[in-house]
Order: sequence, then structure tokens, then C-alpha cells
Amino acid sequence: MIYYKSAENIEFMKAAGKIVHDTLCMLESWILPGVNSLKLDELAEEYIRSHHAVPSFKGYSGFPATLCISRNEEVVHGIPNKKTNLHDGDIVSIDCGTLLNGYHGDHARTYAVGNVSSEKQRLMDVTKQSLALGIEKAVIGNHLSDIGHAVQTYAESQGYSVVRELVGHGIGQRLHEDPQVPNYGKEGRGIILKEGLVIAIEPMVNMGKAGVRTLSDGWTIVTRDRKPSAHFEHTIAITTSGPKILTSGM
Repeated sequence: MIYYKSAENIEFMKAAGKIVHDTLCMLESWILPGVNSLKLDELAEEYIRSHHAVPSFKGYSGFPATLCISRNEEVVHGIPNKKTNLHDGDIVSIDCGTLLNGYHGDHARTYAVGNVSSEKQRLMDVTKQSLALGIEKAVIGNHLSDIGHAVQTYAESQGYSVVRELVGHGIGQRLHEDPQVPNYGKEGRGIILKEGLVIAIEPMVNMGKAGVRTLSDGWTIVTRDRKPSAHFEHTIAITTSGPKILTSGM
């Protein structure tokens, strides 16, 4: 079932989204070679709780951490741990969610660690732009698939592939709600977008082929060909004045 949000609901979600945005901004200065991924997780949890919110991911279906931290060929759902340090030249996706006043916010960015190759930087730039193009299609009257079509068309035109097994999602009082929001597809398919729909759009774009697999920890998803992947995500509300980014910090 799809739950459409009132203007008041959306303001609650914007408040949750601001904390996610601010958490990721706070972490930027810590994205350095040698920094431990568990340290980043601890910083994020402390920041979120200090702002009277709760980490959405911690305990969700048994996930043990506040952040999903995924490096290089890790696409999403990497688990922070004491053994994993950031290295010069890595790219690292950090995905964060918060729960505030009964509503969730969900936001992800991929960061460069130190000096990254031009190939990795371009992958990040294209993925971020594919998100922006998907958001542009999140307007009343469009079809849901118009979002994924925009993401896929741009990413593939730049020589990359889009992960099929993982998708964006509706979001509200639950972290994951209907509808699913694929990052691929033909135009003009799926539900018609209406005012009050809130979704998380999150392109996952691979430098190599689209195939992925799950590691033995049951969470971390990596590219099958072990080539790098990038991930960006925003929580978006469909409004009469166009798509409203709830995780922009504004």
C-alpha cells in the first residue's frame, strides 16, 4: 500500500532529513586515509542522538550499525568494523537514515578518500548527475518509471551500468514503504506520481557490469566483476511546486 503524506507529514520528514544531511556533512572532514569505518559510525550515532533522533538502520532487520559504509567494489550495505580503514584512492559510499517524530529520512553520498583516480571521480560525478536527472522527473503526472528511465539512460550513455537487484523505495513512518523505485526501465510505466508521495531515489552505478552478489556477512553487496560502484540518494516529496528534496539541509 502507498501512503501519501500531508504537508505536515512532509515537514516532519524534512526535519528528519536535515539531521541525515547534517550528519553526512559533519563526517566529511573525517573522510581521510587511515580513518577507521567504525569510528565514522560512532561519530554519526553520537551526532544523531545528540539531535534527539534515532539511527534508522541500527537494528533494522538485524543490521548492526548506524551507517552503511561501502568502499570501492562494495555497492551498498557495508558494515562498519574495527578492521576496515579508509585508504588513499578509495571511494566510499556512506548511507544514513534517521527517525525523528515518527518519520524517517534517508540519504547517501559517495566520497573520495584522498587522491582518487580520474576514472573513479568520473564514476561519482556521473552517478550524482543521474540522481539529479531522476529527481527532475519526480513531478505530478509523470509515471514512476520515468525516474528510473532518466537514471539508466544517462548512466549507460556515459559507459556505465545500473544495478538491477537493488532499488529506491517509498519512505515515511516506515523506512521502506511502497512503491519500489527502480533505477532503470521504460518511460510511461508504473503508477502516476501524485502530490504527497515521498520516495527515496538512489542510483547505484557500476564502472563495470551490472551484476552484484552478497558477501558471507549477509549484508555487504559487491560488484561481481569487483569494479568500483558509486551510490547517491535523496529523499524526495512530490509537490505541486515540483520535487522537494527533504535531505538537502535547507
